[in-house]
Amino acid sequence: MIPLTPDAQAIVAAHQNLALPVMGEPALHYTRDDAVYRSAKQACLALGFIEIDAECVALAWSAQVQRTGRFDPTAWPDEPADFGLRPWPRADAFAACPKALGLYAVLPDAAWVGRVARAGVPTVQLRYKSDDADAVRREVQAAVAAVRGTASLLFINDHWREAMAAGAYGVHLGQEDMAIADFAAILSAGLRLGLSSHGYAEMVRADRLSPSYIAMGAVYPTTLKRMATAPQGPGRLGAYVRLLRHYPGVAIGGIDAGKFPEIKATGVGSLAVVRALTGAEYPEQAAARLMAAWAD
Repeated sequence: MIPLTPDAQAIVAAHQNLALPVMGEPALHYTRDDAVYRSAKQACLALGFIEIDAECVALAWSAQVQRTGRFDPTAWPDEPADFGLRPWPRADAFAACPKALGLYAVLPDAAWVGRVARAGVPTVQLRYKSDDADAVRREVQAAVAAVRGTASLLFINDHWREAMAAGAYGVHLGQEDMAIADFAAILSAGLRLGLSSHGYAEMVRADRLSPSYIAMGAVYPTTLKRMATAPQGPGRLGAYVRLLRHYPGVAIGGIDAGKFPEIKATGVGSLAVVRALTGAEYPEQAAARLMAAWAD
């Protein structure tokens, strides 16, 4: 276990709501010499943050102390400038979407998109998986057609070229897609852009593109997708929301109606659900219950 400085111990004691189990023996690598940075990095690793996120927060903590002139172990960094985020408004930002996207249904095909949109769910995403390019194109076109005449906003997962061609409202991309997507083309086409993130370093990376919203998770354990990071929990979600307060935020991962109160308490404007709808015996009734629970 890493020996902690007194300041690191104070940070850890003050922020147990952010703690996750420490996996293995974290390697402690410093990139600068100042004492605040070093103590903060020790604390972040002891709280179970992965190395790249611990580095990100430690640098922000050092910037916070330089800005305020004092070290307060209870003051977890949440000022965007301390993380190197640019101020808003931004001339190069993607088109805006509602600050509160509400219930956000992630759905496997166009038939589901139409069914859930007609049930009144405000935001829907087509997450259609296929290696058949023609099938993908048809499904995206069908999903765009399925939301016509409804109030639902449709995002297309991954298939940004097809989304542009079909005139979708927006696209949602994962971190792995950021190296290959033509963001200039997506921006020029006027589509909204949502990006996934799983921790501080990925949030900072996503922010550089000034997307329309940033999704944060997985909040709870999920079997739908193999995650590179552990479930983050509502404590960390709240910290992420405070940092990304200029964005519409979407909480995702293992969320059901029983988790709504603690998710809502973080201040996030939207939460994504998958099985809570697609696994329900009566999806339309389930959608109505979920929207009512989120509105309470």
